[in-house]
Amino acid sequence: MSSQGTPKSRAASEHDTDRPRVAIVTGGSRGIGRETVRRLATDGYAVVVGYAGNRELAEAAAKDATDAGGRAVAVQADVADEQQMAELFDTAGSEFGGVDVVVHAAGRMHLSPITDLDLAELDAIHRTNIRGTFVVAQQAARKLRNGGAVITFSTSVVGLAFPGYGAYSASKGAVEALTMVLARELRGRDITVNAVAPGPTATDLFFDGKDEATIARLAAQAPLERLGTPADIAEVAAFLASPAGHWVNGQVVRANGGIV
Repeated sequence: MSSQGTPKSRAASEHDTDRPRVAIVTGGSRGIGRETVRRLATDGYAVVVGYAGNRELAEAAAKDATDAGGRAVAVQADVADEQQMAELFDTAGSEFGGVDVVVHAAGRMHLSPITDLDLAELDAIHRTNIRGTFVVAQQAARKLRNGGAVITFSTSVVGLAFPGYGAYSASKGAVEALTMVLARELRGRDITVNAVAPGPTATDLFFDGKDEATIARLAAQAPLERLGTPADIAEVAAFLASPAGHWVNGQVVRANGGIV
């Protein structure tokens, strides 16, 4: 070994610059996305809060970020519209100088037995969860600075195969496949690509359409005997976005309290 010590890894050198880090969080106005906005802001990120329709909630999320010590701007964009997403990424560049991290938390869920599912709902889920992820991944691959991170969102239901989740689970299986491919396609860019797969998490999306007995049953499944919280999942996303998580690449992280 040289007397100068072990050379720094390329990942470390990328992250040792004084340049402020910039993140885009889609679905940033609510639930896990909003908590991730706040969490990244505490780490000093400038954050673009992507949202679909509720401007008031998005601006409140941006205010949370600034209150936490970061900088933030809310930008309305449909994740499945390539032009709107290109403009959102361009806004990150014009406002903050570029993009280092993309957390793609936007998603759509509709529960139904496969035999009863309205195919219009299937198309809507496909558009948001599959096409939307592909569009965001495409923009990230084109525009992320070297040393960055892409974090997509799957679900632990992909492995658990709960009845009623056929369309949603299928869409998230596609997200996992896309994530693995993108991690390999970005070889040489020092960009990590991972998926977070939450278990039952206390968000409006989770609670929608469930009675108290169903919620209690799902909460009891994990050995930790509770629902996850948006903060639990945001911590995982923040780790994967950080220099500390940069050796994790091409993985699906099942953040579910131990459900198997």
